[in-house]
Amino acid sequence: MLSRTSVINKSRLTRTISVLALAFSLAACGGQEAQNNTSTGDATPGAATDTTASGPAKLDLGGKVSLTGAGASFPAPLYSRWFFDLNKKYPNLQINYQSVGSGAGVEQFTQGTVDFGASDVAMKDEEIQKVPADKGVLMLPMTAGSIVLAYNLPDVPELKLPRAVYTDILLGKIKSWNDPKITAANPGAKLPNEPITVIYRSDGSGTTGVFTKHLSAISPEWKSKVGEGKTVNWPVGVGAKGNEGVTAQITQTPASIGYVEYGYAKQNNLKYAALENKAGKFVVPTEESASKTLEAVTLPENLRAFITDPEGDESYPIVTYTWLLTAKKYSDPAKAKAIEAMIEYGLTEGQKNAAELGYVPLPANVVQKVATAADAISSDYKIAVGSADNTSAGAPQQGGNKQ
Repeated sequence: MLSRTSVINKSRLTRTISVLALAFSLAACGGQEAQNNTSTGDATPGAATDTTASGPAKLDLGGKVSLTGAGASFPAPLYSRWFFDLNKKYPNLQINYQSVGSGAGVEQFTQGTVDFGASDVAMKDEEIQKVPADKGVLMLPMTAGSIVLAYNLPDVPELKLPRAVYTDILLGKIKSWNDPKITAANPGAKLPNEPITVIYRSDGSGTTGVFTKHLSAISPEWKSKVGEGKTVNWPVGVGAKGNEGVTAQITQTPASIGYVEYGYAKQNNLKYAALENKAGKFVVPTEESASKTLEAVTLPENLRAFITDPEGDESYPIVTYTWLLTAKKYSDPAKAKAIEAMIEYGLTEGQKNAAELGYVPLPANVVQKVATAADAISSDYKIAVGSADNTSAGAPQQGGNKQ
């Protein structure tokens, strides 16, 4: 859990990272103290905001149930908030999530060492084939967010980066901040005559997968020389582990630039560049510009989408859903039921926390698609997410035991 006071206006990164570590510890131990602050902000229009997750009396697990999960660092602050609050709502359900990167999350889920995984890149066919047939996998988008290019230049409050420029920086072709190609896009900016230090992810990362897929889509040179994947051989730069590590490295390294999830940049007061999109417009990453990107993408029935270079004048160019990976079947009925309750909470009350922490609430139609897919996990639980499940207009139906 990251409370409002933990994620807003922190002047020192070390303090913020300590709070994040504390949040994971609280989530892991179930959380003994009540949270003082709750989200009061308005959710994004179109998101499932008029819903109510199951009441405590509806979740009978037959005793205490513990779930373990591991994967993407991208949604980790949001997941920590969800799982801490869910434990307060249902004290008999304890969820421990480890932020280890999408690559490790997919691997641990496939090997069956965790109950669920998380990845910022939907699993590929060859990865799905490695999952035991009696288990199967559902890929459930639970939230979305932007990947930003954050930078450490104290005298440059705003920065515009054309597509060719940020690709050339990452290829090591543009080496200095006062390069003519950067200054041409930023007239009047106090760009220093300093070498650029690129910061990249050293671990297997879905954030890297999304970012390099975008770079491959817009640059034939990047595609041929570097390519895409959860890990790539970076032409230049310094590696750091997790969104947390990259955020720390950028903060500590003057004249650096690196890619991180928007929420981390926002929480730690990092500056981030406006990027040129496919329409030739410079767009600043915000919850609103990310929502515009999602509007330009149709999520298929299998819930697996790759957003490489979105259309639209107002679309921010690097946005991704992030997926929860669950089994289609669990041998333990109580765990199956708990998994559905966890998903329902994330799709309903959990969506209200998304914008506060720098994420994009899911559109209502996506919430419904995810709920429908996940509702097959347990025969003893009914996921309810709003209007499609309502028995009367305007009255959210509560989930619970299937009859």
